[in-house]
Amino acid sequence: MTLMLRRSIGLIAVLTVLAVLASACSGSDADGTAGTDPTDATGTADDPVDIEVTLFGGPAEVAGYQSLVDSFEAANPDITVTLNPVAKQDDLLANLTTSFAGGAPPDVFLVNYLKYGQFASQGVLADVQPFLDESDVISVEEFAEPPLEAFRFDGETLTCMPQNISSLEVYYNVDAFDAAGLDHPAEDWTWDDFLAAAQALTDAEEGRYGVGVEASLQRIAPFVWSNGGDVVDDQLAPTTLTLDEGPAREALDFFLDLQLVHGVAPPDAEEQSLEFEERFVAGQLGMYLNSRKSVPSLREGISDFTWDVGPMPTAPGGTPATILHGDAYCMSADGNTEAAWRFVEHAMTADGQEILAESGRTVPSRLDVANSPVFLEPDEPPASSRVFVDVIPTIRSLPHTGTWSQMQNQVDSIFTDVFYGRVDREQGVADMISTAEATFALGGS
Repeated sequence: MTLMLRRSIGLIAVLTVLAVLASACSGSDADGTAGTDPTDATGTADDPVDIEVTLFGGPAEVAGYQSLVDSFEAANPDITVTLNPVAKQDDLLANLTTSFAGGAPPDVFLVNYLKYGQFASQGVLADVQPFLDESDVISVEEFAEPPLEAFRFDGETLTCMPQNISSLEVYYNVDAFDAAGLDHPAEDWTWDDFLAAAQALTDAEEGRYGVGVEASLQRIAPFVWSNGGDVVDDQLAPTTLTLDEGPAREALDFFLDLQLVHGVAPPDAEEQSLEFEERFVAGQLGMYLNSRKSVPSLREGISDFTWDVGPMPTAPGGTPATILHGDAYCMSADGNTEAAWRFVEHAMTADGQEILAESGRTVPSRLDVANSPVFLEPDEPPASSRVFVDVIPTIRSLPHTGTWSQMQNQVDSIFTDVFYGRVDREQGVADMISTAEATFALGGS
């Protein structure tokens, strides 16, 4: 859609809202957001309106999204979709920042819950709540609660429509576990079990290690929560990290010790030469911690051993916990919100979510699809896909505030230096805390 066409559509929408208000009708929302009345004009089959959808993903994921677009266009001949995929989420964020600054953002974009706050805080997103409330196609009750909560920027109104409910879990080499006589990761396994397995699977001289995990707030959070600690002082308005206190510090030390004391994770030079996922595919990692996003590449890359997925381990005397890795469809306030919502609405139907579930990439946010054979009984691994559904009650999220993404990038860099021994542990933890406090203090936290 050209910028001139965007502005024309925007002007028509504004004039329509003013006319409705003047006649004291109540068909529009108080903030001027367009409603979902099916008689609202978007285009015709002969002269369809075009919307742009921007998202990130690998080839298998993009193929799934293209199938989704094809099904939408077949059902909505008055709208065409220009799909704009990028390879990585960092590329997506750079693309979005540039397009919003230039006044030509995509009508719809898919983004992680930790990243959308920087746009929501600027008021450039159209809330999906009014559209969802008026929809006779989908309803809020059909979706899992954890991602809904994460995408309510103000804590009440749904800002973006959650597309999935992925979570951090443990991928493992089944053959390696069996050869070492280890029990497979199960619901009741503990940190002690996890460490023992990692030690049994490590042979540094042969270049094999027990566990691959990046040093980041997203990875440490489930350990902190399971041990009864917190990552921040206030979930809605954080001012500092609390990783230097009590149970949270115990969890942080357990995590750092995997590398610095026990040596069960690849050291710096090894990780630089071969990234975790590639190392797992090569059979040089016994366990690999990641979200559902690894499945397409693992399916494609692994052919000489059996692999599966298990839950995160629980702290001794603690409670099971994992972290949300959910994405959602957000709509630009200056885009064609009526046409954009029709695409989002279609994507969130059972048929729409089944298309992407078949790609292996997503854990559907619709509970009926997540509990269906389409997701739970795939022809390809992992065999234990139900793990992603069973852990839903234990899923928690980090804050999604305006400065969170910036803060996390800065803190994760320090965390990585500590994990690989480039920076003294105590100095690094202090630097993580002070850096977070300085960024939170910038405002919009």
